[in-house]
Amino acid sequence: MTHYDLAIIGSGSGNSVITPEWDDRKVAVIDGGTFGGTCLNVGCIPTKMFVYPAQLAAQASEAARLGVDSRLEGVRWREIRDRIFGRIDSISEGGKRYRDEELENVTLYSEFVRFTGPHRLETASGAEITADQIVIAAGSRPVLPDIPGIDLPQVHTSDTVMRVEELPERVLILGGGYIAAEFGFVFSAFGSRVTMAVRSGALLRAQDETVSERFTEAAAGQWDLRLNTTVQSLVENPDGSVRAMLSGPAGASALDVDLILVATGRVPNTDRLDTAAAGFDLEPDRRLAVDEYQRVLSQGEPVPGIWALGDVSSEHQLKHVANLEARTVTHNLLHPDDLQAASHRFVPAAVFSHPQIASVGLTEAQARAYALEHGMDLVMAVQEYGSTAYGWAMEDVTGFVKLLADRTSGRLLGAHIMGHEASMLLQPLVQAMAFDLDAYTMARGQYWIHPALTEVVENALLSLGTDPQDTTLRA
Repeated sequence: MTHYDLAIIGSGSGNSVITPEWDDRKVAVIDGGTFGGTCLNVGCIPTKMFVYPAQLAAQASEAARLGVDSRLEGVRWREIRDRIFGRIDSISEGGKRYRDEELENVTLYSEFVRFTGPHRLETASGAEITADQIVIAAGSRPVLPDIPGIDLPQVHTSDTVMRVEELPERVLILGGGYIAAEFGFVFSAFGSRVTMAVRSGALLRAQDETVSERFTEAAAGQWDLRLNTTVQSLVENPDGSVRAMLSGPAGASALDVDLILVATGRVPNTDRLDTAAAGFDLEPDRRLAVDEYQRVLSQGEPVPGIWALGDVSSEHQLKHVANLEARTVTHNLLHPDDLQAASHRFVPAAVFSHPQIASVGLTEAQARAYALEHGMDLVMAVQEYGSTAYGWAMEDVTGFVKLLADRTSGRLLGAHIMGHEASMLLQPLVQAMAFDLDAYTMARGQYWIHPALTEVVENALLSLGTDPQDTTLRA
C-alpha cells in the first residue's frame, strides 16, 4: 500500500490542481483513459476544430444569394482529421510524459481505479493507494441506448466518430441535443447525407423555446430531420452498410446508412468508481453530490479531504465550469480555513452548429415562473440580426437575440442568441449579469461599434424598455 498527500482521479481539469505548492509533497494522478480528459481528446477542442472547416465548406453554397459564385470541390477528411489529432495527440502525450517522467513527486497510474473506503483506492492491477486528500475528476461518458445492433462496428459515439478512416456518404444520427446538432452540421457541410432521428418533436429542447423552435426549422432545411422517431434495430447489410429500422409518425421505415452516430447523452463515471464502498452520496442522475465548496457529501455531510469537480459531480457538462471548479478545489486544498464557494450563478453555453447558439440564465418559461414567484414584472425583447446594418450585409434571415429582464431593476434574467458568432455576441451579456449591470446602463453607458453585429445586442437591450426615465409601459 502506498500513501500520498494528494490523489487525483482523472487527468482533465483535475490535472490543473497540481500547483507548485505541491512540489514538496507526494501526489498521485490516476486515469485509465487517454491523458488530458474529455475536452482535449474527444470533446470541445477536436469538435470545434472540425466545425471551423465545416463552416468554410458551408459558405460555398450560401454565397450565391449575395452575388458570389463559389463552389466546394471536395473535402479531404483524412487531412482534416490528421491535422486535428496530430496536434491533440501530441499535447496529450506531452502532458502524460511531463507528469510521468519529469516530476519526481508525481506518480502516474494509467489505469482505472475504485474506492474501497473513503480514503482508500484500488487500481485495476491491484495496487492499493491511500491519500489524505482525494480529488475526483473522473468525467463522464456517452450513453448507448438498448437497441439491437448497437454494438456493430459502424456505430459510433462522439468518442470515436472523429477518427473514422473515411467521410461516410450516409450518416444516421440518434439524438437531438448539442452533440447531435454539431455533428449534423459537420457531416452535412462536408457532403454526407445526414438523417437525424429524434424521439421528441424538437431539437435542443433544453434551450429557450424560441431557440429550440427556430433551430429545429433551420436544421430541417439542412438535413433529413425525423422528429418523434425511434430506432428499433440496426442490421448489417452484405455490403458493409447498416439497415436501420425506424418508427415514426408515418409508421415503420427502413434506412440504409454507412455510419451511425449515437448522441443520446452522457452519464457521470461514478459507477466505475464504486462510490458506494466509500459511502458517498449520489444525485438522482448518478453524479456525486457536493456542497458549494466542491466537497463530496456522505449522508448529507462533507467528507473531510474528499473533493469532486467536472462532469462526475456537476450538472453542467462544460469545460469552463470544470475549470472554475478546479480553481475552487485548488484554493480550498491549500486554504482549509478560508474555503471559497464555486459560483454557478450565470453559466453560459454554446452550440457550435449552424446557426450557432449561445445562452446564459433562464429560458422564457423559467423566467416567467421565477417572475411570478418573486413578484417581478418580466419584460422580453427579440431582436433580429436582420434589423441591423451588419445583418443587412449578411442578408440574414435566421439570427436573433432574445433577452429577458426584470422591468423594475433592469437586471437581465436570461439571454439567448442564435446566429453568426452567437458565442462571442453573448459574452458582454454574461458580463452584465455577473457584475449586476442593468440593461439600460449597459446599452447607453458605453460605445457600440457601428456598424458591427454587436449592435443587435445594443438594440435588444434598449428594446426591453427598462430606461428608468421612461415611464411608458411597453408590452
